[in-house]
Amino acid sequence: MSGNAKNLRILFFGDITGRQGRTAVKSFIANLKEKPDFVIANIENASHGFGLTKKNYEDLSASGIDCFTSGNHIWDKKDIYDYIDDAEKLVRPINYPDGTRGAGARIFDIKGHKLAVINALGRVFMPPIDSPWEVVTKEIDRLKQNNVTSIIIDFHAEATAEKICFSKYLAKKYNNAEQALVKGVIGTHTHVQTADEKIYEGMAYITDAGFCGAEESVIGMEFSTSFKRLSTSLPERYEIAETPVAQINGVEILIDEFKATQIKRINLIVDNSKNESEASVEYDGG
Repeated sequence: MSGNAKNLRILFFGDITGRQGRTAVKSFIANLKEKPDFVIANIENASHGFGLTKKNYEDLSASGIDCFTSGNHIWDKKDIYDYIDDAEKLVRPINYPDGTRGAGARIFDIKGHKLAVINALGRVFMPPIDSPWEVVTKEIDRLKQNNVTSIIIDFHAEATAEKICFSKYLAKKYNNAEQALVKGVIGTHTHVQTADEKIYEGMAYITDAGFCGAEESVIGMEFSTSFKRLSTSLPERYEIAETPVAQINGVEILIDEFKATQIKRINLIVDNSKNESEASVEYDGG
């Protein structure tokens, strides 16, 4: 990527879950040998596994994260309504009904790129929501009129088929191998990283980026509470897993003026109890 000042290196972190995830990601960013041009993180589970408090928003903002995407849990901490309209880095799912607080897309100017980040919710096995197919394409058309040249989408969805089909639909509609407007569609929500990262029609894609949180857990939650809920089908309050060992999942995306050129998975185990994260030693991307 060296040699062209307009090339961008973007890091995208999968769902940050609880204190363990926040600590691991902050240490990871702090210890990078080479800082990325732009950092995106999904934070809908960042505050004890459900939602995002203003305190955690400000703390993560100060750590070097440039944009926060979210999902259906973004509303779980009620103080979200006190700051969401002023949170310039935060993007909530765009396909909530008209009049919903917050922004479903934001535009950032980075090294000559007018880069937009969109967040959208899927509908398969998810709560009722407006069609992402209609809402997102309408927003992309609006962004084109505002001279946006690069778009990254966090598609927060359950079904693998929906994620794959949605990404291919957007790539076929807006991209070709030489010129891509949608330079990335990154799946989130399941907390399990998939191994299908690829460049398709100039677009970086992965079905799910995974999550950042307690490694010895059930997608970030304590085994005991998860087991009770899943084995008995009775209501049980999930509790965040308390362990110093965390995993960091995400992707590194390289884009130039015309298209995405590379996507690489990040999959690390770090020990939050140590004074210095081992992430900078194990990760060779920067």
